[in-house]
Amino acid sequence: MKTEEAILYTVEPKMDGVAVELVYEDGALVLGATRGDGIRGEVITTNIRTIRSVPLLLEKTNGRGVPPYLEVRGEVFMEVEKFKALNAKRLEEGQPLFANPRNAAAGSLRQLDSRITAGRPLDIFFYGVGRMTGVSFASHWETLCRLKKWGLKINPHIKPRIPIDAVEAFYDKLHRMRHDLPYEIDGIVVKVDRIDFQQRLGAKARSPRWALAWKFAATQETTVLEGIEIQVGRTGTLTPVARLQPVTVGGVTVSRATLHNEDEIKRKDIRLGDTVLVQRAGDVIPEVVKAVVSKRTGKEAPFEMPKTCPVCKEPAVRLEGESARRCVNAACPAQVKAAILHFASKGAFDMDGLGEKLVAQLVDRGYVRSYADLFFLEKEDLLGLERMGEKSAANLMNAVEKSKTVFLARFIYALGIRHVGESVALLLARRFRCLEAFLAADEKTLAAIEGIGPIIAKSIRAFLGNERNREVIHRMLQGGVTIQEEKDPDAVKGVFEGKTVVLTGSLKEMTRSEAKAQIEKQGGKVSSTVSRGTDFLIKGEAPGSKLEKARELGVKIIEEAVFYRMLDRRGGSPAF
Repeated sequence: MKTEEAILYTVEPKMDGVAVELVYEDGALVLGATRGDGIRGEVITTNIRTIRSVPLLLEKTNGRGVPPYLEVRGEVFMEVEKFKALNAKRLEEGQPLFANPRNAAAGSLRQLDSRITAGRPLDIFFYGVGRMTGVSFASHWETLCRLKKWGLKINPHIKPRIPIDAVEAFYDKLHRMRHDLPYEIDGIVVKVDRIDFQQRLGAKARSPRWALAWKFAATQETTVLEGIEIQVGRTGTLTPVARLQPVTVGGVTVSRATLHNEDEIKRKDIRLGDTVLVQRAGDVIPEVVKAVVSKRTGKEAPFEMPKTCPVCKEPAVRLEGESARRCVNAACPAQVKAAILHFASKGAFDMDGLGEKLVAQLVDRGYVRSYADLFFLEKEDLLGLERMGEKSAANLMNAVEKSKTVFLARFIYALGIRHVGESVALLLARRFRCLEAFLAADEKTLAAIEGIGPIIAKSIRAFLGNERNREVIHRMLQGGVTIQEEKDPDAVKGVFEGKTVVLTGSLKEMTRSEAKAQIEKQGGKVSSTVSRGTDFLIKGEAPGSKLEKARELGVKIIEEAVFYRMLDRRGGSPAF
């Protein structure tokens, strides 16, 4: 029998929840964290402990002990009916509603007060392990069965050890029953069952080659386009949003949907009054797919983008080569509000509790005209706002105070410079290492950075060359903001100086490119193949054939945890 014919797959429902990782030592829960972006998560141990289906102590089975160390991965979710009940209660109390069960679960896990989390109807299914000592399994299904015996809940609809031709049938079955399930799923996850096959397949930088997600096609429905509203973003972009007759799409009532930009409206020939086809892109963001031309009555009207900003009435212009029309007034209240929300977001200063309605009040009342003003707010200012009591005001003031110490990459990202997302901000932080050097960088220096280029460099220089932006940065520093700077990599000799290093498997705390940058920063050279000239092999999760080759050649193998200690990341590049 050929090897391919012997491959079996364990298939699981793809939960639409929040990925977490729990650590047990000698059977006791010691750590809970969000999986985040696969590199950086958030410690939520206290909140995880409040979920009733999470065992604080693992159960021993048939006299067998539990692993001395276990990293187990799961998905926290909220059942649909319990989500609806939670939103009904919040409506009665005048609190903002959650958009969907996933957002409700994520918001509940991030609460500063674990008593709030304990009051939320959270549940969890576990679906895999990371590092584990003292025990091993031959298959993924065997692993899941043991997790269940230890008291870790697994999804009851998992289909174990089926051939490839049965996978599609299972996909169709779950697709038909998805809306009958008590929780939301958005597809299936197909995994090679045998662990030795998984190890041979290895992993890419962020995901294993032995597993894939097969998502359901977006659910589509028709409704009527009643109007088009214009939203103004933090960079002044005018975005058309469809106002629809409410329609249920994939179990969610949709009354608004994105139209992207005016070119898309023209390309799809979408007119006011049209019957349109709507779907939830990725089962999350509602969008208008097309107009149903056959249902036109002749009363439908073409739409034209406004030539002025709908908020401040200043000119809205479209630059050559761009699809977006933009408000040119930097002081536009809509831009200010959006910029402050971005500044306070999780990837930037992470000011918990500073939401859309609160920001709107702060701007409308004149308390905040730029994000620097956040660091000069007084408690008395907050107490005068709607739905803001003593405790809420104190919590927000604490969140602002806590945010004042920030890594340079987060600081740069928070500024909201056009074309500068989190990855570009990280490149800039690693190149300049301190705010003064970044502020002084000219366009030529910026453009020469790999991954930046002339367009981004021009955008950065235009932002930093604006006197008002410089004043805002200076005022932030006056308000107590402290930027954590990186050490000069040339100040000390790197631990990998003159060494050739190869990476295998996936790392938990950084991508391959980030690991490569760290090794090179420490004086090493990264190679893609193992040879007699290789000094070290860094071994991550699910290592590939390079591990066997390294053992044959006697290359020194370094475990992931040891690799991080060698980098001494506390004194080097922080994990953003």
